[in-house]
Amino acid sequence: MFTKKKFLKLDPLQKQKKLAEILRKHYEEQLTDFTEYNTLLSWIKCNPYLHTDFKTLADRYHYHLQQAGLSLKEHNLLPSLRTGDHTPKLDFPNIAIYLDNVRSAYNVGSILRTVEALRIGKVYFAKNTPFIDNEKVKRTAMGGAELVPCFQNVSLSELPRPIIALDTSDAAINVAEFTFPESFTLILGNEEYGISEESLKEVDFIVEIPLFGAKNSINIACAFAIAASRIRR
Repeated sequence: MFTKKKFLKLDPLQKQKKLAEILRKHYEEQLTDFTEYNTLLSWIKCNPYLHTDFKTLADRYHYHLQQAGLSLKEHNLLPSLRTGDHTPKLDFPNIAIYLDNVRSAYNVGSILRTVEALRIGKVYFAKNTPFIDNEKVKRTAMGGAELVPCFQNVSLSELPRPIIALDTSDAAINVAEFTFPESFTLILGNEEYGISEESLKEVDFIVEIPLFGAKNSINIACAFAIAASRIRR
C-alpha cells in the first residue's frame, strides 16, 4: 500500500491510474473490502466509495481510466456482457427476406448477420445482389452467411404472401403499428432507388420507419435491423 507522502507525490494522472488498478484487482478477485481504495480517496479529498455491486464498480473503474487519459473496451470489466457464439434458440421461420437489387456487399452482410442473430427467416437474392460467395458479404456477416438459408433465382411470386415492402411512402404503415403475420415476404430495396417497379406490382403492404430529421431515409441494413426487431417481437 502507498504511504500518503508517496501517493501525493504522484501527478494527477498517475493517481487516477493507481485508483483504477486497485478497482480492477477488486473486480478480478471479487474483493469487497475497499479500505485501501477509500484511504487513497480521502487523501485527495474525494468522497468514500460505498460498494453495492460490480456494475457500479465497473463504472467507477472506467471513470478513473478516463481521468487518467486511458481507455479500455467496456467488456474488459463488465460481468453482464456475453461474448462468443452459442447454441441457436430458434429455427428460421417461414418468412422470406427478399433483397431487391441491394448493391452493397457490406449491407448484405450486415442484413445476413441480423437475420441469423434474430432468426428472422430465409433470404432470397435478386439477380444483381451480391451473393454469399462474395468475400465482403462473408466478412461482414461474420459467419452468418454460412448459417442463414440463402437462395438465388427465385421469383418473387413464388414467395410467401403477403408481400410487404420496407420503404418510404405516403401510403406506408408505421412499422411499429403493423401486425406482421406468421408467414410473409419482406422486400428490401436498392440503396439509391428503393424497391423496383417490377417488385412494387407484387406488394400487398408498405411499412416504413417514422423519421423526424431532414433526411428521407436511413441505411438499408439499419432500417432492416429496426424492422427485424419489430418482427421478432
